[in-house]
Amino acid sequence: MKKITILGSTGSIGKQTLEVIKDLEEIEVLALTANSSVDLLAEQINVFKPKYAVLMNASLINELKYKLNDKKTKILAGLKGLIEVATLDEIDLVVNAVVGAVGVKPTLEAIRAGKDIALANKETLVTAGSIVMREAKENNVKILPVDSEHNAIFQALQGEDENMVKKIILTASGGPFRTFSKNKLTNVTVKEALNHPNWDMGGKITIDSATLMNKGLEVIEAKWLFDLDYDQVDVVVHPQSIIHSLVEYEDHSILAELGLPDMKIPIQYALTYPRRKPNNLESLDLAKIGQLTFEEPKYDLFPCLKYAYQAGEIGGTMPAVLNAANEIAVNKFLKNKIKFVDIPKIIKRVMSAHQVVDNPILEDILEADVWARKQAEKEGEKVCY
Repeated sequence: MKKITILGSTGSIGKQTLEVIKDLEEIEVLALTANSSVDLLAEQINVFKPKYAVLMNASLINELKYKLNDKKTKILAGLKGLIEVATLDEIDLVVNAVVGAVGVKPTLEAIRAGKDIALANKETLVTAGSIVMREAKENNVKILPVDSEHNAIFQALQGEDENMVKKIILTASGGPFRTFSKNKLTNVTVKEALNHPNWDMGGKITIDSATLMNKGLEVIEAKWLFDLDYDQVDVVVHPQSIIHSLVEYEDHSILAELGLPDMKIPIQYALTYPRRKPNNLESLDLAKIGQLTFEEPKYDLFPCLKYAYQAGEIGGTMPAVLNAANEIAVNKFLKNKIKFVDIPKIIKRVMSAHQVVDNPILEDILEADVWARKQAEKEGEKVCY
């Protein structure tokens, strides 16, 4: 029996993880966490009966307790609670599905406690990749990628000599605005941006997909996950989202992982690794799909991808700044306070104003994160309409 903690169980990945677990008898959920989604967390606790649950918003704990059928679940609060359930002696695996930089500390503490990590929280590696991967190596901990792209790369590397990797190719759907002109992008709405053509994801990641920042963050993640240089990480737009990513080896053989765009597949692989398990998900029918097409990313229309490469190359605290500025800008767009095209403008201005700290420790990264959020708020006020 594999015992797990799910950080962010009420988000898109968290909910799908629990759906997968319903069909996996060998997985036991010991802890669930949420930010403030009391009703959904209560529902999950009533179904899965974990020993622990965490609410980041401590003011809602009494409301949560009132909604529970069984009072045996111990309720904790805040970041301290996240860290506690991520380091429980009994657990084997921590699924990190929270959104934002709040996921970094619990991940590091879980690694130091010797827990394997199923990682869906991009910010952990984007902001603190060097520290996280060093700690994982020192503690003999596996980092199992949940994102479909990195999970695809992970699968394509199994049984191969990683020293023979020439490059990896991350696929991007291109988002809902792939065919738009620069003028047409100017007035796109939040509703249009949230209408992803292929994937069912949370709001923030869906906007990131529309700006191509999601792919930029994945480039930085891939560099750390697979120990590559940035010139070994390519991006290609693949509108059908059937090929989830590819690995090219030194002999020019290219291995790809294919499947329908369903996050439950990579989630299950991360949960059951190193074994595979049957499931009731739909199979890929290539004849039905008909054709697979590929395009170069449009860096001029979607500069967030370019900024991510730049932040990664600069290194130090710059990726944390990129990530924090993006979070603030996306939040402002979702609240209709800025336009879609203002998102990369804010990110560029915040990056330009940052004094990079090279070889940062965790405290430097967290300070850069706080600074960038404040700076992005200021820049956001300048472009309000």
